Amino acid sequence: MTEAPTADVNGLAWAANRGMGALAEKMGIRFAEFSIERAVATMPVEGNTQPVGLLHGGAYVVLGESLGSMAANLHAGPDRLAVGVDISATHTRSATSGVVTGVCTPVHLGRSITVHEIVVTDDQGRRCSTIRITNHIKTLS
Repeated sequence: MTEAPTADVNGLAWAANRGMGALAEKMGIRFAEFSIERAVATMPVEGNTQPVGLLHGGAYVVLGESLGSMAANLHAGPDRLAVGVDISATHTRSATSGVVTGVCTPVHLGRSITVHEIVVTDDQGRRCSTIRITNHIKTLS
């Protein structure tokens, strides 16, 4: 693993170097900002919908987990790995077009546990989903 930076521009480079995983890439997730204090990514609605044209609830969760897990791994630093142990989501609005934006902020950054909240909004800035993820940090051997 590469060393964990604190500056956003270095955080974006760290995230690009690490990669976000095949699922996030298939869903079109793109990081816009990335630091330990705040991570932001977008995801298109098109291609990630239910049969009735609404953004799939699981797509919100994939965006949230991608942001929260990557942010936890940035916090973990080199020679440690953050793995998700709990995630929950409450969907309060449906996006039907455009892109949604996830903003991830830490609730708790500990040595062995992190908790992040991800707020997902539509193109008009209306909250669509609130996701909370807990990650366990372990040392790589």
